[in-house]
Amino acid sequence: MIRRASLVLVGALMGATAMSVINTATLPAEAAGSSTYRELSIFGDVFERVRAQYVTPPKEDQLIENAINGMLTSLDPHSSYMNAKDAEDMRTQTRGEFGGLGIEVTMEDELVKVIAPIDDTPAARAGVLAGDFISKIDGKDVRGLKLEEAVEKMRGAVNTPIKLTLIRKGADKPIELTIMRDIIAVKAVKFRVENDVGYLRVLSFTEKTYDDLENAFAKIKEEVPADKLKGYVLDLRLNPGGLLDQAINVSDAFLERGEVVSTRGRNEDETRRFNASPGDLSDGKPVVVMINGGSASASEIVAGALQDLRRATVLGTRSFGKGSVQTIIPMGEAGALRLTTALYYTPSGKSIQGTGITPDIIVDQPLPPELQGKLEAAGESNLRGHIQGQNETEEGSGSAAYVPPEAKDDLQLQYALQLLRGEKTDPSFPASPEKAELKQ
Repeated sequence: MIRRASLVLVGALMGATAMSVINTATLPAEAAGSSTYRELSIFGDVFERVRAQYVTPPKEDQLIENAINGMLTSLDPHSSYMNAKDAEDMRTQTRGEFGGLGIEVTMEDELVKVIAPIDDTPAARAGVLAGDFISKIDGKDVRGLKLEEAVEKMRGAVNTPIKLTLIRKGADKPIELTIMRDIIAVKAVKFRVENDVGYLRVLSFTEKTYDDLENAFAKIKEEVPADKLKGYVLDLRLNPGGLLDQAINVSDAFLERGEVVSTRGRNEDETRRFNASPGDLSDGKPVVVMINGGSASASEIVAGALQDLRRATVLGTRSFGKGSVQTIIPMGEAGALRLTTALYYTPSGKSIQGTGITPDIIVDQPLPPELQGKLEAAGESNLRGHIQGQNETEEGSGSAAYVPPEAKDDLQLQYALQLLRGEKTDPSFPASPEKAELKQ
């Protein structure tokens, strides 16, 4: 099983699907011409005019940051500059842990509503309950705050206290709790047993994803004997991506051999190939992978590898279609540059940029009445200024990104379970690695 420690990102960790390689330095491809330096001189003149003569004194650091981002976003939707805070947020997300309380929250009636406390976290131990409303944080009203602003206030350094004021149904007065922040590990993989089928949902590709997946396999095997287990559903729907090495490891968890993914840059010598190694955690059991328009980048690497190598049957609707590679380059004052440097390719040599992964079995998930006409299909091909994929057509990429909250209403999941139990049949199921037709 491949266990890489490289910091390589593939996903939507900062709100844009991207595949990113973290480097410490970069060199220009060639020296800029004299005309370029003349243009830079004009930029300097404009900056000085704005700084000195704009009607109100502008913030110079914001002027420069916006100018940099203007240059980068003119290239494609995934190149950008991250200031120190954005860069640290990205690092926090890739680690899969942070200093905080351990609660899932949403916003309702201008208050922060607790969806659920996470087991064995400071919030759960302090007595925070699902359905509680947080009205004050450290004595300050949350009304007027955005959800992300409230979440930012609740996060903080480990072993620092925070005071929450809670409104609880049935309580005659607000409840005040002082909670000590601790390290909160966010589960990257959720799993359960559907009678005789193991269900694995990969939420994101963080540093913890492979370990969470390995643990999920072990727990499912403890619960269901091998002779009773019909197979696995690998749910990649609504998964925006994450770390490249984790995408490779998740693919390799189901594979015995074969190329998982390759990346190709501006120069031929920049091509990199990543291969699977022997060791199949699923013990060769049949696998159904589920994708939709919310499956992007790292998710598409996994789905594309298992589909091309005929290790799994892919079911659902067309994926997002994010197939470009971004290199993360640390800059001064802890900021970072995210720059598109390559495209990635599935084992068959196919670029999914602007096209996405087409399922072997297309199963549409109907939208509930309240969402009909309000949920647009998500796709790379719909992004303004996206890099045109070599296989891109007018059909484009992406599809609806909706998963019902209840399994009984999830037609895609029910179809996958019926395939694994033999209640439905399809020529593409079960997948057979011996039938894989790949590039030589």
